[in-house]
Amino acid sequence: MRARLNLTLPVELISRINELADRKKLPRSAIVEAAVTSFLSPDHSDAREAAFTRRLDRLTRQVQRMERDLGVTAETLALFVRFWLSVTPPLPLDAQAAAQAKGRERFNGFVETLGKRLQKGQSFLREIPDDMPPSTVDDQPG
Repeated sequence: MRARLNLTLPVELISRINELADRKKLPRSAIVEAAVTSFLSPDHSDAREAAFTRRLDRLTRQVQRMERDLGVTAETLALFVRFWLSVTPPLPLDAQAAAQAKGRERFNGFVETLGKRLQKGQSFLREIPDDMPPSTVDDQPG
């Protein structure tokens, strides 16, 4: 048995239903019936939950990657500063101006090289394997 139901829908939605009906060569009522049945079926909520779960899993992996990259970046910077401070002697006052000029020149070269790598999509962090085995020897300098 079938019962009649009159309803109002936004014009845009009716246009989409009409287009689909023409394309699939189906009556509009069949399309609306299938949509309502799908919406009311218990599988609908399961499918939505599965979609949310997949999105959350993807976001979790992205956050874990960001945490890993941040940890690698912080450790890299800390090791560099520690090494630099332990091997760089203080300069006499008369050599500081020349050293600062050379430092600016070297920094500009560093920024240029970094910019080229980033434009090419190269990343130091991507060169580090995700599954590094734990080290048994302290590899830190100093």
